[in-house]
Amino acid sequence: MPKRDRPTGSGARPAEGEREFLAAYDACAFPHPSVTVDVALVTAAAGELRALLIRRQEPPCQGAWALPGGFVGMAESLDAAAVRVLEAKAGLRDVYLEQLYTFGAPDRDPRTRVITVVYFALVDAGRLEGLSGPDRALAALRVPWEGEAGGPVDALAEGGRPLPLAFDHRDILGVVVKRLRGKLDYSPVGFQLLAREFTLRQLQEVHETILGHRMNKDSFRRRMLATGLLEPTGQSEGEVGHRPAALFRFTQASAA
Repeated sequence: MPKRDRPTGSGARPAEGEREFLAAYDACAFPHPSVTVDVALVTAAAGELRALLIRRQEPPCQGAWALPGGFVGMAESLDAAAVRVLEAKAGLRDVYLEQLYTFGAPDRDPRTRVITVVYFALVDAGRLEGLSGPDRALAALRVPWEGEAGGPVDALAEGGRPLPLAFDHRDILGVVVKRLRGKLDYSPVGFQLLAREFTLRQLQEVHETILGHRMNKDSFRRRMLATGLLEPTGQSEGEVGHRPAALFRFTQASAA
């Protein structure tokens, strides 16, 4: 029986004809778009959704504000690039990170054809203390639409002035908010914006911040407790000027 060429999937050696093809292949025969990752690092504080923005120091869009981002290395996975960008520009590791969407309008970057793969990262506001500065801002997001209508979102400076955003980052922030609102009822994204232990009041405040409207206290608590995603810690919050509320934690095993 003649020996068959092995398949060329992962871990397999290429057949002779494929090796010859690859050896002669001209990678410059077709235009190559550049690929970047952008990370929308989002938190909830004082009833507002906030996102980390960095002031661009060089063209294009010099002086405008942008999401943390960077070009993907030739030997680097998209996930690895997002983790690298988040650590390099925000000093954070081990946070909730999820791929959001790919933005590829031909004119989105004036330098060349740049396709960006956007991730969103969720973190408790307590981990971002001291992160703001002259060229970094935790900007409040102003959402001009209700529900999951979608559309661009403004990022505000202190005092409520809209910041000039680079590229298509207003659109990106809009998709982030829409995704968070859409996922809130069937995934544990709300827990990612809280400390490890939290009260039901704090959890409700996060949900209200994401959704942009108030919620009924009793029905919210019944619904959350019925999900099986919460477990009491047996402890209560301390140093408060009212009756201490019970503390809960997110049960990841229940969400699996």
